Amino acid sequence: MQQGYVIGVDVGTASARAGLFDLQGKRLAIAAEPIQIHRPQHEYAEQSSEDIWRAVCKVVRQVADEARVHPEAILGIGYDATCSLVALDENDQPISISPTGDPQWNIIMWMDHRAVAETEQANAGDYEALRYSGGALSPEMEPPKLAWLRNHMPETFERAGKFLDLADFLVYRSTGNNLRSECTMGCKWTYLPAEKRWDMRLLQDLGIESILERGRAGEAILPLGSSAGNLTPQAASELGLSSNTKVAIGIVDAHAGTIGLLGAVWAGQPEPRLEKLEHSMALIAGTSSCLMALSQQPRFVQGVWGPYYGAVLPTMWMNEGGQSAAGALIDYTLEHHRQYPALELKAEREGVSIYEAANRIVDELARELPYPALLTRRLHVLPDHYGNRAPYADPHARGVVDGLTLDVSLNALATLYYATLQALAYNIRDVLRAMSEAGYQINVIHVTGGSAKNRYWLRETADITGCRVVVNREPEAVLLGSAILGAVAAGAYPDIPAAMHAMAMPDIVIEPNPATRDYHAVKFELFRELYQQHKARREAMRRFA
Repeated sequence: MQQGYVIGVDVGTASARAGLFDLQGKRLAIAAEPIQIHRPQHEYAEQSSEDIWRAVCKVVRQVADEARVHPEAILGIGYDATCSLVALDENDQPISISPTGDPQWNIIMWMDHRAVAETEQANAGDYEALRYSGGALSPEMEPPKLAWLRNHMPETFERAGKFLDLADFLVYRSTGNNLRSECTMGCKWTYLPAEKRWDMRLLQDLGIESILERGRAGEAILPLGSSAGNLTPQAASELGLSSNTKVAIGIVDAHAGTIGLLGAVWAGQPEPRLEKLEHSMALIAGTSSCLMALSQQPRFVQGVWGPYYGAVLPTMWMNEGGQSAAGALIDYTLEHHRQYPALELKAEREGVSIYEAANRIVDELARELPYPALLTRRLHVLPDHYGNRAPYADPHARGVVDGLTLDVSLNALATLYYATLQALAYNIRDVLRAMSEAGYQINVIHVTGGSAKNRYWLRETADITGCRVVVNREPEAVLLGSAILGAVAAGAYPDIPAAMHAMAMPDIVIEPNPATRDYHAVKFELFRELYQQHKARREAMRRFA
């Protein structure tokens, strides 16, 4: 095996991060830099590719400096990012996608929901691509966003020389090679990588088929694990690296986390066996959450994205459930309560996070109970405040809280927070239910992200789903996943499974508490009823829209 180091870069919703790893998966340095979010109107969210590249260069330089690693020793770099749409003109300069007309805002973010009408237009048709997207596209995906640009900003749509998923933009900026990833294009653009073709009828009906002309959607679409080429001299200079560094084909952020997590299923085994992956799920819990499951055969799950071929491993299919608001919902629940300042003060005095401060209140409230979950027996939450990504693919869904009282105490805030943690876990259970009906038999969940640091989130996820929950040795699994791709692109490992096996290891295991099984079974049925009742009320009011 080669000696050297690799870097993983993750561009999330609010920051760019980099991690430098050795080839055994040990992280030697990490850095983060905020990136801007522009919100010109309700439901709009925009970013700047120049701002993001600035942040990426800064964090890559920082990790190399912190680890005191010579640039020539860095063999490869991998990029992951949110599924945000980047627009460049024919000279590779930013072109505005914003109602402000300001060219610095040239990215429609993943969470931008301006394209709901275009999404509904796509979902009303009998398109082959929908079958591979859980039966429905999301406004988070790129075809609706492209159709919105064509409908509302036709000059921008026609002038654009390139449209890129954000991860593919980072690869292009690094190498100068106009390439795309089977992961980004298959999962977010409706490309069919198993057959290496597009659903042309969908593109034509949306009026966006011209993206396939003049390299506007790339000159080639390559599988994960491929090298996109070396860093250009300019990119190497800006990143503080060597032009000998190989650049991996890009990947969506949650999919990188899946690579960084699921190698742990082979811990203690002499070699990776792909079939073992079919019983595990990767849960990437951030602002939103993604629930990733792999299979050797395609499995069609209504309301769950996929099956996508090659989205994580070149020979396997993937289904992706998700929560459009996860960490964001927890923060919203806390921050919009009148007792939030008191909770902040408690956290500061005790030297803990705001979440642990709330957890300690839950500890006190549950002291005399057989198990803490009983605190919410009269409080039920539907966590669809920002729509339901899975298993109902319903962007119009909204949140529900059943059981509110006039209690405005700190205890009431902690209980509502706890019920919200449970609601997110019930949604995970609902996704697992839909997947099991399609043939999955998942009994282990590997987790990463900010919520994985929250002990009550871990406990409720295990108890409510009935799955063993595993936290890996490397908590930054998304960065590790991108670094693994960098290692494979550099030739340090022959393929992605071999690199996963060598670089990912489990650490903490949470077993579900069987004493809570009946309680959560009842609450889960009530949870599912909440959605159906909400949907029925929404339908009853439709004629007044």
